[in-house]
Amino acid sequence: MSLPRLGIVLIAIGACVAARADDFYRGKTINIVVGASPSGSFDVTARILARRLGAYIPGNPGVVVQNMTGAASVTALRYIEATAPRDGTAIGVFLPGVLTQSLVTPSKVNVDLGGLSWVGVISADYSRVCYGYGSKGVSTWGELMRRPADAPFIMGSTGPGASNYINGKSLHEVLGAPLKIILGFPGSSELRMAAERGELDGDCGGVAGIPPDWLRDGLAKPFVRFAESLAPGVPKSAVYVGDLAKTDEQKSLLKFLYAADKLGRPYVVSKLTPPERLELLRNAFAATMNDVAFLADMERANEAVAPVTGLKAEAIFAAMQNAPKSIVDAARKIYE
Repeated sequence: MSLPRLGIVLIAIGACVAARADDFYRGKTINIVVGASPSGSFDVTARILARRLGAYIPGNPGVVVQNMTGAASVTALRYIEATAPRDGTAIGVFLPGVLTQSLVTPSKVNVDLGGLSWVGVISADYSRVCYGYGSKGVSTWGELMRRPADAPFIMGSTGPGASNYINGKSLHEVLGAPLKIILGFPGSSELRMAAERGELDGDCGGVAGIPPDWLRDGLAKPFVRFAESLAPGVPKSAVYVGDLAKTDEQKSLLKFLYAADKLGRPYVVSKLTPPERLELLRNAFAATMNDVAFLADMERANEAVAPVTGLKAEAIFAAMQNAPKSIVDAARKIYE
């Protein structure tokens, strides 16, 4: 076959593949599986995304949200990796702490993250803080460290893979903060109610996820942050955790532990998703991040938008996989 004719054939094949990809989603429904309970930040952002995403996918499929709690969102992640449809109709979003957990305690996660492809990230999480709750709660790092060992700061979490668990446990294990974590909460909404009942002394999370009235009325008092730069909404009273480290090893360990914050709302599909559909999903996700109605909905929900593309997210996680063994071994104590 001559080269001109071969070129025509290849173009025709490419056009057929693109046409099949464009036609695939027509009349179908995409399921976003959220590894967190309803009404929490992960659920709210997923539902806002679901309202807009389908408009940017050829065929305009419906998009619905399904909550699948359990094991700090590992249950949902396992479903996407091993059980969910692998045709591009199932997207998962999970707590980013699972990424680090998969490197330090892979047997507990038992998910092949190499079996996932990244669609994108809604918000790199540079505004994470720990805060005390209530009129008599901890308001500074110094107040926390002055707590006696028999009266530690009490916070709650869904499980070891959750971001707030890693935040709190690292303060305790690396910096010696008198802090205790109670596990088993379904999600952030239940944690907030427990704080209001006086069962918890506070929590760790993104500033955008703290009820605005708590901040306005001085009920939530951020005392430590996990990003070096002072993100919008984070008060100066929240000292940078890296400045509290006393050794280079502590600084390197804290940096590794919080690398996953750059992947704050990670959306993934099975690695077996056809490449042309993965590309459609990635393009649609990126377009939604600039959608005026989406941005307005996120602002009304007090949720941040600082997107990361699927390709860049893959690169960030690859860098985490190349961390020195000594740091990974030290991080393992945070997850055990």
